[in-house]
Amino acid sequence: MPEGRLVAIVVTHDRPAPLRETLTRLLAQPIGGVVVVDNASGMETAQTLATFSDPRLSVVRLPQNKGGSGGFEAGMAFAMAHTGADWLVLMDDDARPAPGAIEGFLHRYAAQVTTAPLAIAAAVFSPDGPVAEMNRPSRNPFWYPRVLLQSLRHAICGSGRQGFHLPDADFQPDAPVQKIDVASFVGFFVNRSAVRLAGLPEGGLFLYGDDVLYSLCLRKLGVPILFDPGLRFEHACETLGPGLITRPLWKVYYLCRNGVSVAAQAAGPWLFPLALAWFVALWLRKTRAYPAADRPAYLRMVRAGLWDGLRQKRGRKESIHQTLARSGTELKGISA
Repeated sequence: MPEGRLVAIVVTHDRPAPLRETLTRLLAQPIGGVVVVDNASGMETAQTLATFSDPRLSVVRLPQNKGGSGGFEAGMAFAMAHTGADWLVLMDDDARPAPGAIEGFLHRYAAQVTTAPLAIAAAVFSPDGPVAEMNRPSRNPFWYPRVLLQSLRHAICGSGRQGFHLPDADFQPDAPVQKIDVASFVGFFVNRSAVRLAGLPEGGLFLYGDDVLYSLCLRKLGVPILFDPGLRFEHACETLGPGLITRPLWKVYYLCRNGVSVAAQAAGPWLFPLALAWFVALWLRKTRAYPAADRPAYLRMVRAGLWDGLRQKRGRKESIHQTLARSGTELKGISA
């Protein structure tokens, strides 16, 4: 791969159609390289990748599905070792930069040789227009008393996320760039200096929480994370349904299991019990958003995730997938 100032990391598993769209979009822009991490996909993904002859494209194929977390860890490790990139940008296979986003980033940030550790979060939208909720940046409420009180007030009213996530007004293209504490791995730009300082994200999480934990790690090390609403990505994600419910249900297990580590990292040892109680209350309240037929399985996922999170379990838990398959619970849409 030729050296490039900016290299994209794309993690994929058996979703050749969105992967093709993402690669087509990326390679049409002035990007130095693209590293695709193939999470043990089937032949259709390999055939899709074979249709691209662009020398900027590299493929890292994992022998086992390590989920999004393992994929980003492997992709960043490859890029740091084998490319001359000054910057990395992370995304899923169903996420891609809006036209002009890469040029905008290069003009605003990469054109200035940045040796100090720095990360930039793009504004992420659904293809039909609204802000992508699962990619909405936030501040860590446990670091700011005012934000914590505001979040608690919103939580009492059933809208805790509004207390510490950025509002829609901050996503306007002319809104100011601002500092944040947490961003998702969609449109997440991080420079080489920051990766050298913080290391790689935790690949053993399998799915969920890796981006939150990595963001918090960067911030604790003093690395600024800037949210720039002028840099736009789209994310055609089907994980969140009406009422922000998680689909398919097996993902709830990882959300809760890794959420225990997120609570510990965000709150610290003294406030961890408060943070965990808050998370559990939110997970239990979410039960009402699911159809009645799905609620028992949802609560099983919450209990199993909470128990394994407290025991600091990692990796893919095969029994969770087998249990849902035996119960006939919908398993389509598996992307990790």
